[in-house]
Amino acid sequence: MAQQKYLHQRPIQNPFSSSHLSNSSLSNRPISLLSRNGPLLLLLLLALLVILGVFLPWAGSPLFPFPTNTLSPSQSKWRDYSLAQAVQFAAKNGTVIVCAVSYAYLPFLNNWLISVSRQKHQDKVLVIAEDYATLYKVNERWPGHAVLIPPAFDSQTAHKFGSQGFFNFTARRPQHLLQIVELGYSVMYNDVDMVWLQDPFKYLEGRHDAYFMDDMTAIKPLDHSHDLPPPGKKGRPYICSCMIFLRPTSGAKLLMRKWIEELQDQPWSKAKKANDQPGFNWALLKTAHQVDLYLLPQAAFPTGGLYFKNKTWVKDTKGKHVIIHNNYIVGFEKKIKRFRDYGLWLVDDHALESPLGNLE
Repeated sequence: MAQQKYLHQRPIQNPFSSSHLSNSSLSNRPISLLSRNGPLLLLLLLALLVILGVFLPWAGSPLFPFPTNTLSPSQSKWRDYSLAQAVQFAAKNGTVIVCAVSYAYLPFLNNWLISVSRQKHQDKVLVIAEDYATLYKVNERWPGHAVLIPPAFDSQTAHKFGSQGFFNFTARRPQHLLQIVELGYSVMYNDVDMVWLQDPFKYLEGRHDAYFMDDMTAIKPLDHSHDLPPPGKKGRPYICSCMIFLRPTSGAKLLMRKWIEELQDQPWSKAKKANDQPGFNWALLKTAHQVDLYLLPQAAFPTGGLYFKNKTWVKDTKGKHVIIHNNYIVGFEKKIKRFRDYGLWLVDDHALESPLGNLE
């Protein structure tokens, strides 16, 4: 594809409708460490030195969740930016596209945004930032398109697959989606280790409550059923929670509430390093008789375990692929290498097509 530049030139909208530091004086009277209060003062001094020794090296780091320096006015306003404000700003024709991103995933966010921009849907994207560094970086480059829903997470642990931080990060997904549909908007969720090759909205046929993609590598016929697949060996289906489209219906709300309930009933533990996907599948299975569900076509929305590992299938379905998910592999560098090997790591040569530009 010929290189394009992000040339959306309409004036940037303002998503808003419209520190004082107190100083304390110290007594000039000298205090002796040998006085009655000397041992206590010495202990306090040592505690202060320990605190400074631990936290000062992190001051100003993008991974430090609570900035110690004074925020600029442009940063301060984003701390009070609510999800309702952000969705109202980003949504187009009652629909918003969301992703949840921590600072370590910014290169993947930019890569995904390039592919979304090529399909002319970038203006309805809202980034749910999981740390303040991401919130400030995105809104600095693209005002109004990022929001943080407290609490902020530790960026270092939130991206490690199988960790409790990763579970905490992904477990908030249904809460965000529920809040958006309760506000009356349709919402598409994407993981950012995805690339759009075509416009996915053309495949959201009918007026179903929830749309999703299979995560199985077994090849389905091109005219396969769009019903929820039957349970597998673990007693539940194997649907990917990476790509979901919801309409603001009672069925979609019920599904999200059930997903939240499943995650609360099956929390992360060292023995069972859970993520959000099993809970999503249990929620689908348990609400299938109450919710109008739609399985997207496998040829258009293949799992990474099929697209990157079955060359014959890819050749046979050429031209039908819509969104490619870089899953069935763990690790930033491995994902980037695989995207590069397949010509899908777009940020190398096409960064200017992203609303964020070149982040390097």
